[in-house]
Amino acid sequence: MSARSADAHVKWFCAFDVAGQPRGLENVLCMDFELLLGIAVFWLFAGCLIEPTAVGEATIRALDRITSPLRPYTDVMIRAVVAFFFISIWAVGGILLTPELKTTSPLVGVLQLAIAAGMLSRRTLPLSALGMAVIYGIAVRNYGVFHLADYPIFLGVAAYLALTGLKKDLFGVQPIDVMRYATAVTLMWASIEKWAYPEWSFPLLIEHASITFGFDNEFYMRAAGMVEFALAFALVWTPLIRRCAATVLTGMFISACFEFGKIDTIGHSAIIAVLLAIVCDNRSSERRAPWLAPVGLCAALSVTLFAYYVGHAALFKTAVL
Repeated sequence: MSARSADAHVKWFCAFDVAGQPRGLENVLCMDFELLLGIAVFWLFAGCLIEPTAVGEATIRALDRITSPLRPYTDVMIRAVVAFFFISIWAVGGILLTPELKTTSPLVGVLQLAIAAGMLSRRTLPLSALGMAVIYGIAVRNYGVFHLADYPIFLGVAAYLALTGLKKDLFGVQPIDVMRYATAVTLMWASIEKWAYPEWSFPLLIEHASITFGFDNEFYMRAAGMVEFALAFALVWTPLIRRCAATVLTGMFISACFEFGKIDTIGHSAIIAVLLAIVCDNRSSERRAPWLAPVGLCAALSVTLFAYYVGHAALFKTAVL
């Protein structure tokens, strides 16, 4: 199933109310949800079983061969795309980080250009990272921590740039892994929104009806959310699983750019670059028991749902059930 509408960030195109009452959990955790979770668990477990086999090793070799031309330049790619992103939102004007995060301060535009200029030299990457953190902080002040919980990827990219510029890691965690974890958290959180507020996306689904493949809008949003959550969780797993997940997500985001145009292309340029870097990352790691993947997926889903609904209830006095 394609989830292109899920990858066109709904807040960029449709009306929304962050403080509004989300769908109650008793409506989210329905029979369709359990079926979709079962399918996600099956495919994740199957992938983990395949990884140590000859088929899995052949797939890894194929990914290595396909990505070998880009692999030495992933750092340059990230820097170039970050520069493109900040120059683009500066040119549009009045935007902090994403289209719905507005600003009237001319100093933000200056800072955005400075961040882009800092991509030219490794020595200035930490300064650009600091600038990104400052803009993120301004957005948190203006729009609240819950709204900005949609975008920890910007902090992940900032951390990557700072660590790369300083040639350091974060307590033993490599810069690309910091960025990878931030991307996974971003997408897992975004998937909850598709279950909590599916009606936000309905205008998009009406306008672009072909992407639903004939499914009704309610089911499509549940399915899109589960696809996104499962693939996001896969980004924190073993090499074959995360590289395949990143490949699928890259295709989804790129197809959404064709469907939804310039705004989506600019807004998702950074995450596409990050996903390509993950696909190119050919480091090996310790094997994990296949049964841990379904357990981890269900645990991550439970924790993210709990954090979203309890956090929303605490901040906006809404109901959980």
